[in-house]
Amino acid sequence: MKVSIIIPVYNEFRTFPQVLERVRKATLPPGCTKEIVVVDDGSTDGTTGLLASYRGDPMEQPIVVHHSVLNFGKGTAVRIGIAKATGDVVLVQDGDLEYDPDDYAAIVQPFLDGKADVVYGSRFLGKPMGMMKLNWLANRILTISANILYGADLTDEATAYKAFRTAVVRGIKLESRGFEFCPEVTAKVRRMGYRIHEVPVSYNARGIADGKKIRASDGFEALWTLIRYRFTPMRRIQVLQRMAVPQHA
Repeated sequence: MKVSIIIPVYNEFRTFPQVLERVRKATLPPGCTKEIVVVDDGSTDGTTGLLASYRGDPMEQPIVVHHSVLNFGKGTAVRIGIAKATGDVVLVQDGDLEYDPDDYAAIVQPFLDGKADVVYGSRFLGKPMGMMKLNWLANRILTISANILYGADLTDEATAYKAFRTAVVRGIKLESRGFEFCPEVTAKVRRMGYRIHEVPVSYNARGIADGKKIRASDGFEALWTLIRYRFTPMRRIQVLQRMAVPQHA
């Protein structure tokens, strides 16, 4: 199994070298190979030049697939990464140090075992370190909303560690440009009948001073996204799939 690690990056000059090193060193289950897909979403802090410095690295060259003059948002960057990925599974990795790539093996294993087509890394099944009370509350509201609206049975809807069989996520019409990617993809995989399998992951929160970009307004947008897609016609959710994909109840 080939796993494509998609890293959307925007102004992560300080942390990206550490992230890339940890992604490269992270182990996968036996028989798995790794592809790194980096999408630079209009960085202005030197990240673009930094990424260029990795070209020709014989160790494991990251695949920088997109440089944009403008910052379009995480959703756009992830969608570009999905389109460029060549792996059997795609896994989203933020370009900061909140999540630990050492959790990759646990996230990928359910795919190998045939237990899941969609896997989320739950911070609340693990040990979330340093999460502010307001962020905790927002996460609880989004998770409860997803469970009520979609019968999702989740503990962490807003986790950034989301992984999918590539054929599954390409069979969904994704539209988000910003942070609403997370609730949109949750809503749509559930509307298409896929169960979301969760595994525990570690988490070390960072604040705005450390470069965290999500804001309170993004929380309201996420909640509205969950509500909106609950009533969206299926023809606007599903696209023509290139291959049959088994679904796990």
